[in-house]
Parts: sequence; structure tokens; C-alpha cells
Amino acid sequence: MPSVEAGAPGPLTAMSPIRLQFAQKAFIVAGGRLLLVRKAASDPFHPGRWEVPGGRLEVEDDLDLDDHIRREVWEEVGLKIEPGPPFHLWQWFMPDRAAPARGARIRVVAAARRCRPVTVDAVLENQDSGDHLDGCAWVPLERAGSYDLIPSLRPVMRAFLASA
Repeated sequence: MPSVEAGAPGPLTAMSPIRLQFAQKAFIVAGGRLLLVRKAASDPFHPGRWEVPGGRLEVEDDLDLDDHIRREVWEEVGLKIEPGPPFHLWQWFMPDRAAPARGARIRVVAAARRCRPVTVDAVLENQDSGDHLDGCAWVPLERAGSYDLIPSLRPVMRAFLASA
């Protein structure tokens, strides 16, 4: 096997850089209904598709994981929640818009959590422009799997519905 000089580009350094981020998704159920949110037409990855509220951890601002999921749900749908236990872990990759010329990607590792709503009147007024949401709906559990979900959420939804 040929040696590689220290500091010289080798096979691993030739790969596109990957940043790691952590996300949480809230599966909020009230009265036999699950809260889903719809991505707006402006969403760069999944326009018009459905998912559950949640997002990526802000390392310097979120105090802990419960604080993180509460903040995400409040920003996206204006609900107060009581975070419950995680029930599923998964990952996905997405382009890193901070370094598109280099082909950089972000690996997002996510936890799905069952959450109890403290309030139930969902509104989209608090969302950040990067959320790209244009709708939300309380969906009967038996219909939640039939919605056009973002692809990475489909196995998570199956796991959730199988245990609900």
C-alpha cells in the first residue's frame, strides 16, 4: 500500500466535507389526532409535502433537548408542549448551502419524540423564514400515513403508527 505524506491530500480528504447536525421532530397527539405541517411551495427540498414540527438544534442557544423541542414547536406552530420520550432515531443528508461550490453536505441525525400538547390552537405566525411552512392540520391517526410525507419521515411515521 502506498504511503501518504503528512498533510498531503489522500483518498479521504478528496471527499466532499460533511457537517453533523442534530434535529428533533415532535409527534404531538391530541384527541386521536396527530399534528402535521405542510411545506410551502418555496421550500427548496420538499415543496407541498407534509411532516411533523421540529428542527435542528441551536447548539449555543438551546439549554437542553427538552428546551430545543419546545422552541422548535413554538416557532413552527405556536404550541406549548410537554416533551415525551424519543421513540425513533434516523438520519438524512442534505446539501450544505453554506458551501455549495465544494459539494459539501450536512448529515442530520434526528430523534422523534412523543409530545403532549399543553395548548392546541396551532398557528404559523411564529415561524422563521427558513421553516417554509404554509399549513398545518390535526389529522386522525388512521389517516396520517396516507399524507404525502417528506421521504425521510415515512419510516418514522410507520414506526409511530405501529406503536400508537
